[in-house]
Amino acid sequence: MGMDKKIEKKKLTPKKIALIVIVLAFVGFTIYSFAYMDFRSTLNVEKEKLTISTVAENSFQEFIQVSGTVQPIRTIFLDALEGGVIKSVNLESGTTVERGDTIAVLTNSSLQLSVLQQEASLYDQINNVRNSRLNLEQNNLRLKEQLISVENQLNLAKPEYERQKSLYEKNLTSEQEFQQAKENYEYQKKRYEISSESFKRDSVQTTSQLRQLDESEKRMFRSLDGVQAILENLIVTAPINGQLTTVELQQGQSINRGERIGQVDILDNYKIRVGVDEFHLSRITTGLEGSFNFAGQTHELVITKVYPVINNGQFQVDMEFVNEAPSGLRRGQTARIRLELGESSNALLLPRGGFYQTSGGNWVFKLNEDGTQAVKQNIRLGRLNPEYYEVLSGLEAGDKVITSSYDTFGDNEVLELN
Repeated sequence: MGMDKKIEKKKLTPKKIALIVIVLAFVGFTIYSFAYMDFRSTLNVEKEKLTISTVAENSFQEFIQVSGTVQPIRTIFLDALEGGVIKSVNLESGTTVERGDTIAVLTNSSLQLSVLQQEASLYDQINNVRNSRLNLEQNNLRLKEQLISVENQLNLAKPEYERQKSLYEKNLTSEQEFQQAKENYEYQKKRYEISSESFKRDSVQTTSQLRQLDESEKRMFRSLDGVQAILENLIVTAPINGQLTTVELQQGQSINRGERIGQVDILDNYKIRVGVDEFHLSRITTGLEGSFNFAGQTHELVITKVYPVINNGQFQVDMEFVNEAPSGLRRGQTARIRLELGESSNALLLPRGGFYQTSGGNWVFKLNEDGTQAVKQNIRLGRLNPEYYEVLSGLEAGDKVITSSYDTFGDNEVLELN
């Protein structure tokens, strides 16, 4: 009986080898796909319809664009100090006036009567003061007269007493006569001392009262001048040299007390009253500079006054010209001003554009080197002005970025530029 021969089974058949190759190829393709293929959403865009800007490093100046109105450097308003009816209009609106020129004259019968009554009352008070002064002076003269009389009596009693004393010591007169002379002398002496003291006190008091009366009389005369000046308020005059601007004034027109009837402008220089958004209030101070173009030239301005009161979301500042104001400016003219908010500094700058409305400044589409593709790039922006954003991170100088609107790009992350 013959022995069976063991047949060895082939380990790798062509079929198996082919299967292994296919599997390895599939695995390799899968790995390659995940590692190298781009699965990001893509959108084809016409390059010509885009605005492409280059990131550049340059001097950055933070500024805002504001509008202002040209005003005279100084304006004095004309308010009616007293009410009345216009008697005459001497100067028309637009006239160049000099200080003291009469603009209009008012009349007020009630005011004139009141002034006359006040004058009469003050004159009565002045007369009373003068009568009081006269009485004090007369009383002082009477006391002085009395003192002189008492002094004279003392001067007569003293030598009589000394004579009687000498005679009495020599037993040439009686004791009774001596005692009478002595008592009379002592009486006149005490009388003089009392009168003298009374006169001194009265003189001090009289001097004080006279001083008070003098001061009272001076006050009354000042009051009288003030009362008489009230009628002068019915005459409206120019407070300074300048150009007169008034409301329409007609003879017989009634004007209320305190009513504004016009103004006088000094036209040798101008300032610009600027409205600034309240958002910038904390950063606006005197000394900040600005500029605007007029008649083909740039003119420098500086903030001289800040009005912090906010009205309709804005506050006001006054800006004056660093040099002379340009000729040709007119009151009420509007000027567009570039107002600088601080010192300039070197920074990475990206031009402003419509992309910000979509990305909020958090990302942009950055172009590749050959400009055929744009990819989303996260960035961080800092300060801004009407022309540029300051780039803090995410971009470098020389990078090209799409800065036009992203509204039509949807959620796509890659743009193929055709």
